[in-house]
Amino acid sequence: MTAPAAQYPRVLIAAFQGWSDAGDATTEVLQHLGELLDAEVLHVIGSEGYVDFQVHRPRLVLDASGRRTLEWPDTRLYGTVQRPGEPRVAETDQSADADPAVETVHRLDGSPVSDLFLLAGVEPARDWQNFADEIVELVDVWAIDIVILLGAMFSDAPHSRPIVTTLTSESPELRAQTGAERSSYEGPAGISAVVDLALAEAGIPPVSLWAQVPHYVHSTPSPKATLALLDKLEELLDVVIPRGELLAQANEWEANINRIAAADEEMSRYIRRLEESRDEALAAETTGDAIAMEFEKFLERDRQNPAVAESRPGEAPERGDEPVVGDDPSDGEEPSDGETDPLSESS
Repeated sequence: MTAPAAQYPRVLIAAFQGWSDAGDATTEVLQHLGELLDAEVLHVIGSEGYVDFQVHRPRLVLDASGRRTLEWPDTRLYGTVQRPGEPRVAETDQSADADPAVETVHRLDGSPVSDLFLLAGVEPARDWQNFADEIVELVDVWAIDIVILLGAMFSDAPHSRPIVTTLTSESPELRAQTGAERSSYEGPAGISAVVDLALAEAGIPPVSLWAQVPHYVHSTPSPKATLALLDKLEELLDVVIPRGELLAQANEWEANINRIAAADEEMSRYIRRLEESRDEALAAETTGDAIAMEFEKFLERDRQNPAVAESRPGEAPERGDEPVVGDDPSDGEEPSDGETDPLSESS
């Protein structure tokens, strides 16, 4: 008798083209993952009533039979399809006939990932709350356990340094599990923030993963930011994600910017200032203030998980005299998906 396969959480990764997709970083992540997973469309949220078709126009295409048809800017859920009578994905990929040259997302033991779902669409122009409600219903119908919302923002980030990513969540449990922080951002919000709040209210608090994209190269896609998001996703999901040509594309992207900057002294000076600021910020992470901040996070996790703290041997809790590490920022603060006011909008 075949042993049952290990049960892994069903994960949904969502991204929306538009304000929260600087440098096309998030949509490229979904495109890359979709190709690796050989994902198919499972469900469609129609664009009618949500999308401004003068901004995101439908495309006229020819289908397989040569007939003209329209592709609407709908929001689509993708996933791996297991049809009746077909061998299981794990059995297919682990067979002797499996092609080792075929790249796919797999776990550390080599087994393929079949419980990863992708939600891709454009940021709606109207009726955001109803749109978010449709996503909440989708998450419920497909029994999704974890939702990861992707975003990318333009920032004062030098292209020559590693892309900075931030991970936030309103859930104390998810913050303890993933190392995410609680966002303190206040300001303009995108559809990701609305979806974030709707999911949290439905009892499915998501994790938001954002990347900072250099604002002075806003007119071109940023494969380096796409790579940074994939790196973090790989760590979060504990899987292996082949990068394909992305590394070469990221190196070429950086080299092209270097060539442009070399011919523009003003741009070169500006980039050097950004590099100095970033290097100083990284150096500050080793200071006493940074260590104290990490200790505060450690104590906060203990307060959220008292059973863990009490289980440590040799530690006796003091009663009635507990130090206050920091004020609870929950009063009056609206949850956010980690967005900041970008210097430039992507379309």
